[in-house]
Amino acid sequence: MRLRVEFTTEPFDLDEAPAHAVVAREVIQSAELDAVDVGPFGNTAEGGADQVLTAVDSLLRQALASGATRVSLQVNVIREDPK
Repeated sequence: MRLRVEFTTEPFDLDEAPAHAVVAREVIQSAELDAVDVGPFGNTAEGGADQVLTAVDSLLRQALASGATRVSLQVNVIREDPK
């Protein structure tokens, strides 16, 4: 099964990326995921279920430990075309 995760961390700071946002992006970028897209207002990544769920666990733990007061995320199953 393939999954797509979309997430944001708060509080926002438009002048400089807060520590929790930097940590969250580093977690996703260093995970074994593909189709990673990080941006100032949202981040997405895709991969196998185990890889995405492991990355989400680490993302939540590290972002909260780094000062995030809210993490909004959505995880979707990606339908694969039958062959």
